[in-house]
Amino acid sequence: MSRTLARLRRILQDPLLVRAGQTMVPTPRAQALRDEAATVVRRLGALLSPGTGVDPAALRSTFTLQTADLIGAALAPGLLRLSRQEAPGVSLRFRAEELEAGPALRDGRIDLEIGSIDHVDPETQVEELVALRMMAAVRPGHPLTEEALTPARLAAAEHVAVSRRGRFTGPLDAALAEHGLRRRVAIVLPGHLAAMTLAARSDVVCLIPAALPGAAPSPLTDDATALGLHLLDIPLPLPPLTIGMAWHPRHAADGAHHWLRTAVRRALRTPAGPAT
Repeated sequence: MSRTLARLRRILQDPLLVRAGQTMVPTPRAQALRDEAATVVRRLGALLSPGTGVDPAALRSTFTLQTADLIGAALAPGLLRLSRQEAPGVSLRFRAEELEAGPALRDGRIDLEIGSIDHVDPETQVEELVALRMMAAVRPGHPLTEEALTPARLAAAEHVAVSRRGRFTGPLDAALAEHGLRRRVAIVLPGHLAAMTLAARSDVVCLIPAALPGAAPSPLTDDATALGLHLLDIPLPLPPLTIGMAWHPRHAADGAHHWLRTAVRRALRTPAGPAT
């Protein structure tokens, strides 16, 4: 302590502390520096503290998220509500699944990819958010609602498939084939929202993701409910669908990105309401 005080006295050219009887008292220069030094110490502490300690209300950021249309529709109301309540300076940009996510995350063209994560770039960080199951969605009064759904009745119905790559087949076709059955896919659409709208206006069957039995309702079924669709259990063992989010590790400790990831978790796991 004595050596430190001696260095400060040389640098500042002031004794700083002088003896007064049995104690040491600060000089006027030391008193003037005290409050300013405390401010500097606080600022340095904030600068060197982990980046996750951010005040959301102070954020002025635009985040870009890449999602399928159904996930974007489920997330948008909850994220908008949270940003209004906690981070009013945050803007959100949703992109369709148009970019190769690994390079887009690496290049900073998107901040988060949310959906079924199927790329395995070694640097990409991935977190599983929720496990879902596929259900059959049909309009009110559809013939499939009149009696118990069987694999044969499901296969005999006309279907709409959802594939941004234009594929006619998927896990349901493999499950039906094990029973010697084959369904007819009359039309392929690139997004679930268009497919659900078609199902609400015709007799086609649309598959949509929904919560597992016993789990809390998923906001991914909100649009199906709004369209009045009936959700039917598929009487076949289908693999669960895992929804996750992926980001580049340079954002791992960033406070603003930490708030975004936390908001996505909350929005995706909570049934959506009006974004008031």
